[in-house]
Amino acid sequence: MPEHAHLPVLHHYASSPFSEKIRLVMGYKGLTWHGVTVPSIMPKPDVQALTGGYRKTPFLQIGADMYCDSALIGDVLEHLQAAPSLYPEASKGLARTLAQWADTTLFWAAMAYNLSPAGAAQLFAKAPPAVAQAFVADRAAMSGGQQRMRPGDAAGVYKSYLRRLAHMLQAQPFLLGEAPSVADFAAYHPLWFTRRVVPGMAGILDATPAVLAWMDRIAALGHGTVRPMEAADAIALAQASTPLAIAPDTVFQDEHGIALGSAVTVTAESFGPEPTEGVLVAATRTRYTLARQDARVGMVHVHFPRIGYVLRAQSA
Repeated sequence: MPEHAHLPVLHHYASSPFSEKIRLVMGYKGLTWHGVTVPSIMPKPDVQALTGGYRKTPFLQIGADMYCDSALIGDVLEHLQAAPSLYPEASKGLARTLAQWADTTLFWAAMAYNLSPAGAAQLFAKAPPAVAQAFVADRAAMSGGQQRMRPGDAAGVYKSYLRRLAHMLQAQPFLLGEAPSVADFAAYHPLWFTRRVVPGMAGILDATPAVLAWMDRIAALGHGTVRPMEAADAIALAQASTPLAIAPDTVFQDEHGIALGSAVTVTAESFGPEPTEGVLVAATRTRYTLARQDARVGMVHVHFPRIGYVLRAQSA
């Protein structure tokens, strides 16, 4: 087994907001990790060799196990390094619920503002026109007809959400108290995109100085210790590893009438329509696990959270 097999591997790219969310969780927990830089648009042959279809960024690799979606990655990192916790005991339900709102409702309002014509012009100012066109086409394909908020509507909504965050920070340094929780990392990353990736759009943050001060506190957590890794090495790691065994006492929660051992697909509910095909080997309260064989990486397990993902039996 390679000497680095025990370290988590984050497949990410620099301007990916959900990647920044997880990089900061790594920093909060003081973790050492490998980073593989992936393309921001398709094609992504190395990514899809590992995941079987899933192409959103980031995903986390531990040996031959691939964990999709930043919400599930947070749970995995919490298991690897319990302290400091992302889910404070007194408010873990609230933290998860607020994080889900931030990763969806807040995120889409912020990104509709961030990638308005003025923001997009700034993002692609130094790139050839073909790069911007390819990015727009890629994200349109991912959206599956999902309607994006118009820039004027998004700006007004974004300002309202920023005020709500500021209210939460009036008497405490983080959204739910004296220490960060998963809610802070989820709320931070779309605002980080505004401030760091399209800084010409960041004036919208000036009306909420409490939010700016909170952002500084989150940014100061850093990214932990990252060791760059090539995609070929990540594929070799998967090939040399064996997926974690499904614990014999794992409870099967069947909500679909689909038996373990069935050929299935898992697809994102609303963004990123590419299905992952495999054999259902676990369906717990919180996640699905698919086993799949790939010519380049061998046998891997791909894990998805239940929330936000659709399980279907493969048609015969």
